[in-house]
Amino acid sequence: MNIVMLEPLAVSEDVMNDLTAELKHQGHTFQFCGEKLSDEEKRARIRDAEVAIIANSPLNADLLREGRSLKMLDVAFTGVDHVDLACCKDMGLTVCNAAGYATEATAELALGLILASLRQLVLLDRRTRSSQSKGSIMGTELKGKTVGIIGTGAIGLRVAELLQPFGCKLVASSHSQRPEALKLGIEYASLANVFSNADIITLHCPLNESTRGLVNAELIGLMKQNAVLINCARGPIVDNKALAEALKAKKILHAGLDVFDSEPPLPADETLLKVEPERVTLTPHVAYFTREAMEARAAIVVQNIVSWLGNYPQNLVML
Repeated sequence: MNIVMLEPLAVSEDVMNDLTAELKHQGHTFQFCGEKLSDEEKRARIRDAEVAIIANSPLNADLLREGRSLKMLDVAFTGVDHVDLACCKDMGLTVCNAAGYATEATAELALGLILASLRQLVLLDRRTRSSQSKGSIMGTELKGKTVGIIGTGAIGLRVAELLQPFGCKLVASSHSQRPEALKLGIEYASLANVFSNADIITLHCPLNESTRGLVNAELIGLMKQNAVLINCARGPIVDNKALAEALKAKKILHAGLDVFDSEPPLPADETLLKVEPERVTLTPHVAYFTREAMEARAAIVVQNIVSWLGNYPQNLVML
């Protein structure tokens, strides 16, 4: 099999060579990618590829159909909404993802954004650097707060575990109730109930047709005035214009966002950039981006290929 990378995976060539050594020993070829490729370079690579590895860059039908020998698409990411899955199905491709590689990293950033929001860490840093005092900025403690978790998959459950030592009350809304969540003391409720009663709401659901625009003006309007919204899931789950309006009007306390309607760098006219920093903390989609997560992701991606070649595929994406 001719295996090609279409974008970097944030690990060194030495790491990828070590991971793919057995595949190459078996006669398969592997083409490493260490820097971002142009569309034409991607086209050149995919034309002779039988297995293509991507991360989170969009992969449309036009580029996919250049892969006339393509049999498998290995997505080094949890979500696959950036891939034209209808085209993959039409081409008869096997598609695998890297579910689970960034569970810890994403959960930890969600917790970090919660704490940064409640204690106004970014704003206080700016004031300190500009030789100002704390002024009237007063923080809020996490202890004892009600945290609403939207989506109790692996990441949502890990967030719940991290919150337990703070003595938080945990409530959740999800498409199904999981026994593991109940063991953690999570109480399930309706989405409206969670948004109405939680002090902090953190999003950990996938982006699909049922969740796109889920957190709209109506739901945001149910939130407490001192509530915090955290999004480390997918940007389009939230109506970000409605969120910005609520923040500007001080209808909610703060938001901590790692994802947006488009991938950073954000356009200059992005509504959220016009919200004052005491109301919103922004990070440029880095929840998954830790050294440990990148190494785990690379290992999962290679194992996906090994498993597929051995006729026991793992991490299959249903098309």
